[in-house]
Parts: sequence; structure tokens; C-alpha cells
Amino acid sequence: MTENRIAPSASEHGLRTPLEGTGAAAWDPAAPIPAPLRLISPTVPSEWVDYNGHMSESCYLLAFGDQSDAFFRFVGIDEAYRDAGHSLFTVQTMIFNLAEAHLGDRLDLSLQLLDADDKRLHIFHTMHNAETGDLLATGEQMLVHVDMAAGRSAPMPEDLATRVRAVLAAHSKLERPAQAGRNIAIRRDRS
Repeated sequence: MTENRIAPSASEHGLRTPLEGTGAAAWDPAAPIPAPLRLISPTVPSEWVDYNGHMSESCYLLAFGDQSDAFFRFVGIDEAYRDAGHSLFTVQTMIFNLAEAHLGDRLDLSLQLLDADDKRLHIFHTMHNAETGDLLATGEQMLVHVDMAAGRSAPMPEDLATRVRAVLAAHSKLERPAQAGRNIAIRRDRS
């Protein structure tokens, strides 16, 4: 017999996200959707600073992940949604580290939904220094909607898909970020 295991509850895992335990925002279909979304603005804590005296590379992803969690709650995904057997998993991430963040810097993060279909979300994060406005990093992620009991991707339920389509429509007016869709390669002179 195969046991289908649902993800651990909040009390069974060690890593906690800042919004863990807070419910999803109430969705108002008539409310305007900000483009892009600005959902969190963390300040760089000492535990994010490495031996080079600036924010460690893994913490850029941590900040973007916290913003993704805020986005999930914006569209209706929270602990109750996951307890019901569905979630979003990140399947691909690309981060461009463009400038340093330091201890005590307040970060201005934004999120743009670039594309979506019935199972996938393509999101793009930007991170600016809130005081100077300098672009510090960008992050691009492909997420897949998952049926936890089945252990595979699954279409989003219609109410979630409707909210995602509304965000996509609002964000479709934004310019596509220059870093979006790039890959990693050593560029060589072909001559």
C-alpha cells in the first residue's frame, strides 16, 4: 500500500515564513489590482548578512520567496488552501544580483505576473533599495499548481484561476522586464 503524504503542517516544519499563519486576503473582484504588486518591504536583518558584509546570495531568494508567499495570500492560497490538498511549487528560478544590500537597508519589492495558464504561473520580482531607488536584484520564477494527494501538477480550481486571470489582465499593461526569459551562458565572440 502506498501512503500519500500531505505536506507537513506549520507545527511540523522548521522554516517559517513571515506570513505563516495569516489567512488569505479577502478577494474583492471590483477592487483595482496594483500593477505591479508591492506586497512586502523587509529590512535586511543581521542573519541575512554574510562574511563579505552584504546580503548573502541565498537571502535574495529568501526575500523573493517571502514575496511569493504574500502573492499567494493575495490570490487566496494560505494554510487552509494547502490543508485542503493543493499548493504551488517553484520549478524554476533565475536571480540576477545587480547590486549589494547591507544590514539595515529597507528593500522595496515588487511582483509582476508575466503569464499564467491552468497549471502554471510565471512571476517576476524586483528588489530596489527603498531609500536610493537602486535596483539590487531581479528574480524570475515558474510555479506549478500541485495536487498534493496525487503528487503531481493539477489545474487550479476555477475561483483561484479567476483571481489569477484578473491579476494577469492588470499586469499585461506593464512592460516586460529586460531580464525576463534570459538564460545562463558564457557569451563567446563567434568570430
